[in-house]
Amino acid sequence: MTDLSKSEIEQLSNAIHKLNDHKYFRIHDSYLKMMFYQLLRGISFGLGSVLGATVVVSLVGFWLSQIEFIPLIGDWAAALAEEIMQELPQADPETPASGQ
Repeated sequence: MTDLSKSEIEQLSNAIHKLNDHKYFRIHDSYLKMMFYQLLRGISFGLGSVLGATVVVSLVGFWLSQIEFIPLIGDWAAALAEEIMQELPQADPETPASGQ
């Protein structure tokens, strides 16, 4: 074995203390904190995925509905857009909007 000098041992000790004080190890020092952190990560990932997919699908749907020079895709996209518009709740003109 090699003999480590006192300064080298002190440097290793300081490096270990610095590593143990790192944010990752402070968060994961208990199962409860780790589970809460992972729950928040999962919720954030799921919400971001759903919102991102919603934006992408709506943009692609809008873009496809604008294509009329390709008969098959244009007709299909127009029918899809019409069906989506029928499913949206219609505002009643006699009922005032909430918050007024």
